[in-house]
Amino acid sequence: MNFLARIFENLEQQPERTAVVEVHGTELRRHDGGALLESIARARAFIAGAGVKPGDRVALLAPNSARWVCADLAALACGGIAVPLYDKQEPKELAVMLRSAKPSLLLVGNDALAASIREVWPEHCRIAAFDEVFETQPGNAGLHEVAPQDPVAIIYTSGTSGVPKGVMLSRANVDFMIPKTIDRLGKVAVKRDQPDRVFHFLPFCFAASRMMLWTQLSRPNPIMVSTDLANLVQEMATAKPNYFLNVPAVLERIRNGVGAKLRERGGIALGLYERGIAGYRAVAEGKASFFDRVALGLAERVVFGKIKRTIGENLDFLISGSAPLSEETQRWFQMLGIPVYQAYGLTETTGIVSLDEPDRVVPGRVGIPLDGVETKVSDEGELCVRGPNIFAGYWEMPEETAKVLRDGWFHTGDQVDIERDNLRIIGRIKNLIVPESGHNIAPEPLEEKFLAACPVATQCMVVGHARPFVAILVPGKPPADAVERALEQVNADLPAYRKIRRAIFVDEAFSVDNGLLTANQKIKRAVIEKHFASAIDAAYDAAKVERQRAGANAPV
Repeated sequence: MNFLARIFENLEQQPERTAVVEVHGTELRRHDGGALLESIARARAFIAGAGVKPGDRVALLAPNSARWVCADLAALACGGIAVPLYDKQEPKELAVMLRSAKPSLLLVGNDALAASIREVWPEHCRIAAFDEVFETQPGNAGLHEVAPQDPVAIIYTSGTSGVPKGVMLSRANVDFMIPKTIDRLGKVAVKRDQPDRVFHFLPFCFAASRMMLWTQLSRPNPIMVSTDLANLVQEMATAKPNYFLNVPAVLERIRNGVGAKLRERGGIALGLYERGIAGYRAVAEGKASFFDRVALGLAERVVFGKIKRTIGENLDFLISGSAPLSEETQRWFQMLGIPVYQAYGLTETTGIVSLDEPDRVVPGRVGIPLDGVETKVSDEGELCVRGPNIFAGYWEMPEETAKVLRDGWFHTGDQVDIERDNLRIIGRIKNLIVPESGHNIAPEPLEEKFLAACPVATQCMVVGHARPFVAILVPGKPPADAVERALEQVNADLPAYRKIRRAIFVDEAFSVDNGLLTANQKIKRAVIEKHFASAIDAAYDAAKVERQRAGANAPV
């Protein structure tokens, strides 16, 4: 049975377990399988009435909700190809994607979204808001038969570099992936009489998010959905989740926030916290003294338990994806008694290549490749992947497809090293910085080390391509002395060509709203470098003047 047929069977036969629960502040609004099926039937009738034929694209632009899920499933049930889009993305960027996808119909969450798209996409197809879609009288059509190789979704890449590309995922891709994610959850989820409490706040328009949604509907298990990211703390308290999917930026923010609050309060709690961290590190390294173990035990009883309850009193574990999580942050959550299991993948790999196995977790690594997925490392250190999870190609971009799909292998663009099948992502091949020295430098490890050494800084980006030395952009202007101490620590064991010679302070933080982060919190390196070009140029010019004054042989 294919994944879509399984989901519809569960909606009908196990409606209580196949539910979407919207979290509205302190309120949980439950939509069980029966209610979802009725809404799907209404959306299907509307889509059919709009003249959508099998193979047509149906674009979807709305925040997460039960209606989003129903509109998506309705499009697939009609034989359409779903094109999910991020509702917070710039309308001009969305217009580029829509012109590429050429949908027959665009379903939007509200009239404001419809108006924003009409303004930038004059040649638009029919656009309908959810209120109109779900007022349609329900029909009773059965599922349209979808062949294994037929596309079921076109998901546009985040666009960290270049023009976004539409990744075509087939029914076979999803049919392969769902059993794998169900199996891996079965290894880490605590066995209970009741369903897992699963909370989700990441947009469903991304591949990994859709895998989480479809995994829960396929198990079946209810999924609780955030409706207001600005009220996430309250929603988490209401949902009381056992686990949820994260991006590293969120986990880093939690860790930094806890440390900042404790430093602000000071006193005994801060002392116990810091000694406990030192003790935990000593135990992990096999160098613990008697006093380290005493300090750790005291911190666990007095401080760490309170921190865990603040983060989530019912948490069994967390899942982190989208980008590698730093070793230090992963160990920090483990120290609190909250295991973090990493997942690695790209949209082109149906969201996942590897997942942590509970008995093989190595902090800083992103897990073991799925059974049936082959990996190899090229001479340049690039990870290549082959298997049933690999996408069919980029929508109407054969030349771009040929660049990454060669001899059946997908070239990920990620630098890796593999130890006992466990992957560690070093950085992006395309992100390599080549300063005037000619050395290849991956910026991500340097950025990770800097943020670990400088808790008062929450963001950074290494620059230096075709420049005399490597520097680091630091937004938010944290205390200069703290940044300098961190750079000394980072540079201590680095060769001269990799040392970060200068911090470039900028006021503006990287965010989705100002276009410097993608929707899933990845930094847009080229955009950031262009945005802060004047500050970067000024810093290098100042360094050049200083060098000239000090003499040609003086250090920068």
